[in-house]
Amino acid sequence: MANPRARVPLAIGVVVAGAGGYYLYAAGGDSKVAQKKAEGEHNLPHVHDQAYPFAPQADAARIGGSRQKSAQKQGEEIAQELGSKLDHTVDEARSKLSDADQKVEKYTKDLSKQVSSELGRVESETAKELKDTVNTFDKTVERKTVEAKKGISSWLGFGGK
Repeated sequence: MANPRARVPLAIGVVVAGAGGYYLYAAGGDSKVAQKKAEGEHNLPHVHDQAYPFAPQADAARIGGSRQKSAQKQGEEIAQELGSKLDHTVDEARSKLSDADQKVEKYTKDLSKQVSSELGRVESETAKELKDTVNTFDKTVERKTVEAKKGISSWLGFGGK
Protein backbone atom coordinates (compact mmCIF):
# COMPACT_ATOMS: atom_id res chain seq x y z
CA MET A 1 0.00 0.00 0.00
CA ALA A 2 1.12 3.53 -0.69
CA ASN A 3 2.33 5.72 2.11
CA PRO A 4 -0.56 7.87 3.45
CA ARG A 5 1.73 10.92 3.40
CA ALA A 6 2.11 10.49 -0.34
CA ARG A 7 -1.61 11.18 -0.74
CA VAL A 8 -1.61 14.48 1.18
CA PRO A 9 -0.69 16.61 -1.88
CA LEU A 10 -3.53 14.94 -3.79
CA ALA A 11 -5.99 15.74 -0.99
CA ILE A 12 -4.82 19.35 -0.86
CA GLY A 13 -5.13 19.63 -4.63
CA VAL A 14 -8.67 18.23 -4.55
CA VAL A 15 -9.68 20.69 -1.81
CA VAL A 16 -8.15 23.68 -3.63
CA ALA A 17 -9.75 22.69 -6.93
CA GLY A 18 -13.10 22.21 -5.18
CA ALA A 19 -12.89 25.62 -3.49
CA GLY A 20 -11.95 27.32 -6.76
CA GLY A 21 -14.82 25.59 -8.55
CA TYR A 22 -17.25 26.63 -5.80
CA TYR A 23 -16.27 30.30 -6.00
CA LEU A 24 -16.48 30.26 -9.78
CA TYR A 25 -19.91 28.55 -9.61
CA ALA A 26 -21.18 30.99 -6.97
CA ALA A 27 -20.08 33.92 -9.14
CA GLY A 28 -22.05 32.63 -12.10
CA GLY A 29 -18.95 31.72 -14.06
CA ASP A 30 -17.37 35.18 -13.92
CA SER A 31 -13.81 34.79 -12.69
CA LYS A 32 -13.44 38.47 -11.65
CA VAL A 33 -16.52 38.34 -9.44
CA ALA A 34 -15.33 35.06 -7.93
CA GLN A 35 -11.92 36.60 -7.22
CA LYS A 36 -13.49 39.63 -5.50
CA LYS A 37 -15.77 37.36 -3.46
CA ALA A 38 -12.81 35.22 -2.37
CA GLU A 39 -10.77 38.30 -1.47
CA GLY A 40 -13.71 39.67 0.48
CA GLU A 41 -13.92 36.56 2.63
CA HIS A 42 -10.20 36.66 3.33
CA ASN A 43 -10.42 40.29 4.53
CA LEU A 44 -12.93 39.45 7.29
CA PRO A 45 -11.70 39.99 10.86
CA HIS A 46 -10.28 36.90 12.51
CA VAL A 47 -11.94 35.23 15.47
CA HIS A 48 -9.04 36.27 17.66
CA ASP A 49 -9.48 39.92 16.69
CA GLN A 50 -10.03 41.69 20.03
CA ALA A 51 -11.65 44.78 18.51
CA TYR A 52 -14.70 42.89 17.26
CA PRO A 53 -15.13 39.76 19.36
CA PHE A 54 -18.91 39.61 18.84
CA ALA A 55 -19.16 41.26 15.42
CA PRO A 56 -21.12 39.46 12.69
CA GLN A 57 -17.96 39.36 10.61
CA ALA A 58 -16.22 37.45 13.41
CA ASP A 59 -19.08 34.95 13.44
CA ALA A 60 -18.85 34.67 9.67
CA ALA A 61 -15.10 34.07 9.94
CA ARG A 62 -15.65 31.49 12.68
CA ILE A 63 -18.28 29.70 10.56
CA GLY A 64 -16.11 29.96 7.45
CA GLY A 65 -13.17 28.51 9.38
CA SER A 66 -15.23 25.55 10.54
CA ARG A 67 -16.49 25.05 6.99
CA GLN A 68 -12.94 25.14 5.75
CA LYS A 69 -11.88 22.56 8.33
CA SER A 70 -14.93 20.46 7.48
CA ALA A 71 -14.21 20.70 3.75
CA GLN A 72 -10.58 19.85 4.36
CA LYS A 73 -11.58 16.87 6.49
CA GLN A 74 -14.04 15.73 3.82
CA GLY A 75 -11.35 16.17 1.17
CA GLU A 76 -8.94 14.08 3.24
CA GLU A 77 -11.61 11.40 3.77
CA ILE A 78 -12.38 11.31 0.04
CA ALA A 79 -8.68 11.16 -0.79
CA GLN A 80 -8.23 8.36 1.77
CA GLU A 81 -11.18 6.44 0.31
CA LEU A 82 -9.95 6.93 -3.26
CA GLY A 83 -6.47 5.90 -2.19
CA SER A 84 -7.73 2.70 -0.58
CA LYS A 85 -9.87 1.92 -3.64
CA LEU A 86 -6.86 2.52 -5.87
CA ASP A 87 -4.70 0.30 -3.65
CA HIS A 88 -7.39 -2.40 -3.73
CA THR A 89 -7.64 -2.17 -7.52
CA VAL A 90 -3.86 -2.38 -7.88
CA ASP A 91 -3.71 -5.37 -5.51
CA GLU A 92 -6.52 -7.06 -7.43
CA ALA A 93 -4.76 -6.43 -10.75
CA ARG A 94 -1.51 -7.83 -9.34
CA SER A 95 -3.38 -10.90 -8.11
CA LYS A 96 -4.97 -11.47 -11.52
CA LEU A 97 -1.61 -10.94 -13.20
CA SER A 98 -0.03 -13.46 -10.84
CA ASP A 99 -2.81 -15.97 -11.61
CA ALA A 100 -2.34 -15.42 -15.34
CA ASP A 101 1.42 -15.83 -14.94
CA GLN A 102 0.88 -19.14 -13.11
CA LYS A 103 -1.48 -20.34 -15.83
CA VAL A 104 1.02 -19.41 -18.53
CA GLU A 105 3.79 -21.18 -16.62
CA LYS A 106 1.65 -24.33 -16.22
CA TYR A 107 0.66 -24.23 -19.90
CA THR A 108 4.32 -23.81 -20.86
CA LYS A 109 5.32 -26.80 -18.74
CA ASP A 110 2.51 -28.92 -20.20
CA LEU A 111 3.42 -27.86 -23.72
CA SER A 112 7.07 -28.61 -23.03
CA LYS A 113 6.14 -32.11 -21.85
CA GLN A 114 4.00 -32.65 -24.93
CA VAL A 115 6.73 -31.41 -27.24
CA SER A 116 9.32 -33.59 -25.47
CA SER A 117 7.03 -36.61 -25.73
CA GLU A 118 6.30 -35.96 -29.40
CA LEU A 119 9.96 -35.32 -30.09
CA GLY A 120 10.88 -38.61 -28.43
CA ARG A 121 8.27 -40.46 -30.47
CA VAL A 122 9.42 -38.85 -33.73
CA GLU A 123 13.04 -39.56 -32.82
CA SER A 124 12.36 -43.26 -32.18
CA GLU A 125 10.29 -43.57 -35.39
CA THR A 126 13.01 -41.84 -37.38
CA ALA A 127 15.67 -44.09 -35.84
CA LYS A 128 13.60 -47.19 -36.72
CA GLU A 129 13.03 -45.99 -40.29
CA LEU A 130 16.72 -45.18 -40.66
CA LYS A 131 17.70 -48.62 -39.33
CA ASP A 132 15.25 -50.31 -41.69
CA THR A 133 16.56 -48.28 -44.62
CA VAL A 134 20.18 -49.07 -43.75
CA ASN A 135 19.34 -52.79 -43.41
CA THR A 136 17.58 -52.78 -46.78
CA PHE A 137 20.54 -50.98 -48.35
CA ASP A 138 22.99 -53.48 -46.80
CA LYS A 139 20.96 -56.43 -48.12
CA THR A 140 20.80 -54.85 -51.56
CA VAL A 141 24.55 -54.19 -51.57
CA GLU A 142 25.29 -57.75 -50.44
CA ARG A 143 22.99 -59.20 -53.11
CA LYS A 144 24.51 -57.00 -55.81
CA THR A 145 28.01 -57.88 -54.60
CA VAL A 146 27.27 -61.59 -54.89
CA GLU A 147 25.85 -61.04 -58.36
CA ALA A 148 28.89 -59.00 -59.35
CA LYS A 149 31.26 -61.73 -58.07
CA LYS A 150 29.40 -64.30 -60.08
CA GLY A 151 29.64 -62.08 -63.14
CA ILE A 152 33.35 -61.50 -62.72
CA SER A 153 34.01 -65.19 -62.04
CA SER A 154 32.08 -66.15 -65.14
CA TRP A 155 34.17 -63.72 -67.26
CA LEU A 156 37.33 -65.21 -65.98
CA GLY A 157 36.05 -68.73 -66.35
CA PHE A 158 36.03 -69.65 -62.66
CA GLY A 159 32.37 -69.88 -62.18
CA GLY A 160 30.42 -72.91 -62.85
CA LYS A 161 26.81 -73.42 -63.16
